[in-house]
Amino acid sequence: MKLKNLLILSIIGFISFSSCKKDDPVTPVIPNEEELITTLNYTLTNASDSTDVVTLTFVDLDGDGGNEPTITGGSLNANKTYNGTMELLDETDPADVEDITEEVLEEDEDHQFFFSAASITVIYDDLDTNNNPVGLQTTLNAGSAGLDTLKITLIHEPNKDAMGVSDGDMANAGGETDIEVSFPINVVQ
Repeated sequence: MKLKNLLILSIIGFISFSSCKKDDPVTPVIPNEEELITTLNYTLTNASDSTDVVTLTFVDLDGDGGNEPTITGGSLNANKTYNGTMELLDETDPADVEDITEEVLEEDEDHQFFFSAASITVIYDDLDTNNNPVGLQTTLNAGSAGLDTLKITLIHEPNKDAMGVSDGDMANAGGETDIEVSFPINVVQ
């Protein structure tokens, strides 16, 4: 009886194994493709003078490698507050520019911007669906006069519950960097 059961199981196993062909196509599952960001515009509007608008711009239409990106910094007025708005684009096809800002907004729990500078501070003005910061809308305080560098980093799938992350410290954020740009800033008196 045991031999008969073993024989039946062997035949079933052989039939199952032989029905799979190496030529059967396998479609990979891509849960969330990385966003291609060729352009970052960070528009800063002086909270007390709406005519004082500065746009920090990063453009790299050919992506990593190839030509160097174009980075345009700006001048801010010392000790002034600016309202910041982030815009991300994929401009690899000029006939079909993709607004990556919308994707980041739709997947806000999977993204967070981080800002670092010597005398400039940035405060988050937007929250994701879990009440954690995102950074598409911010308040920037320019600080004292002098030259500075504002580094902006967008992290994909950060651990927003890790120590300091919700306060803008990316040391424990983990995740992957979608884009990181350092802008030269001249804070003027």
